[in-house]
Amino acid sequence: MKATLSQRLGQNLTMTPHLLQAIGLLQLDAIRLEQEVRRVLDSNPMLEACEDDPVDGAEDCIEIDAEGPIGHAFERTTMLADGESDDIFARLPAGESTDMRLNLLEQLALRGLAEDDLALAALILDHVADSGYLEVAPEHLADAARTAGLAAERIEAVRHLLMRCEPEGIGARDVRECLAVQLAELREPTPGRSLARRIIEGHLELLASHDPLRMAKALNIEPEQAAEAMAVVLRLDPRPGARLARSADAVVPDVRIEPGRRGWRVVLNRRCTPRIRIDPISEQLLDRCDRQPGTDTLRELLQQARWFARGLCTRHETLLKVVAAIVEHQQAFLRTGAGAMAPLTLKQIADAVGVHESTVSRITTGKYVQTPFGTFELKRFFAVRLEGAEVSGPAVQSMVRKLIETEAPSAPLPDDAIVVLLARQGVRIARRTVAKYRDIMGIAPARERQRRGRSLACAH
Repeated sequence: MKATLSQRLGQNLTMTPHLLQAIGLLQLDAIRLEQEVRRVLDSNPMLEACEDDPVDGAEDCIEIDAEGPIGHAFERTTMLADGESDDIFARLPAGESTDMRLNLLEQLALRGLAEDDLALAALILDHVADSGYLEVAPEHLADAARTAGLAAERIEAVRHLLMRCEPEGIGARDVRECLAVQLAELREPTPGRSLARRIIEGHLELLASHDPLRMAKALNIEPEQAAEAMAVVLRLDPRPGARLARSADAVVPDVRIEPGRRGWRVVLNRRCTPRIRIDPISEQLLDRCDRQPGTDTLRELLQQARWFARGLCTRHETLLKVVAAIVEHQQAFLRTGAGAMAPLTLKQIADAVGVHESTVSRITTGKYVQTPFGTFELKRFFAVRLEGAEVSGPAVQSMVRKLIETEAPSAPLPDDAIVVLLARQGVRIARRTVAKYRDIMGIAPARERQRRGRSLACAH
């Protein structure tokens, strides 16, 4: 019995080299795919890079009819030329569309920043060093703002909002300001916080010694208190820009979504994936030789080239179909933004495309898509689980914002009430999650909103 079962499993799960290669290609992001294609081109003389007539056979684009039913047959279009004038990848400087920078601007947009303030935030980010610090003199930044037609007097206000975004501290002028912002943004009760603030303000040089006795003497406190406060500071990140720099190096959109003839168009980013084809002269010569001695190695290379080309074709076609299926389900997002992102599961896309969920998971992990509202990891379009309900995170934030926007100024909704109202709409989340979303969007607690409402009423 066990032997028979083992044999069946062995037969069903046989992983041939070309199947392993095809699965591996599915998992590669744009940068690693480019590296792999170039490696194979260097090692296999049967393959060559080309501008036209690629051997992989995959089209570069799929059209999605905005009025068509979900699950309609994908319509293929002709390949897009490399020199296409509307290719946004050709116009984007390196690092400009990185996910981390866009995420920072997104967070500010969720806090309701005006368009000019968002432009100022982008300007500040352009002058942030790899460390995360703003290393340009205030007067130079003000000059740059005025040159761009922006209000220089708003720079500091916008910079302080930017520093409160995740990762906290981006845009700080020095390590003290960076750590102070992170300390202030700690939301959980933190023993030793007030002493940690004193260390940041005047005793950072002692922190490097990791000596609680010296720190205790400097602060006139007990060594145990000093050790606790030092631990708080050491948990903070003195170089928050490291994540920004890693993102800038790593994120290249694999595909883009743009307006098409009847709806939307899903386009491969061919600029980071060289087209390949089998060398036609070598292929013809091998066909004529017909098993002559000394050709076995070349025939093996030719077979490997064909396998690689098929794997590349599968990767491109699967990516296009998966993103096209996502577009069909997320058209409201493409029209209005992240607040309209619909709940979506891997199974829904797998069923629409006709592949296994694991294939959808592989093709969306680590892949990025350029949309009219910024660059996102494909995984972001799928539902997150919130206390038992599968709902899009950005959509829940939008629901929280709308509830607060429609509340009575004299009786603002506390977080507990928002939890109840969301539950009536089928979304079950914890009170702390509501508080987290409020913080992300820059919305004050109910008590502060009520105080502001009273102040406005008195003013009138």
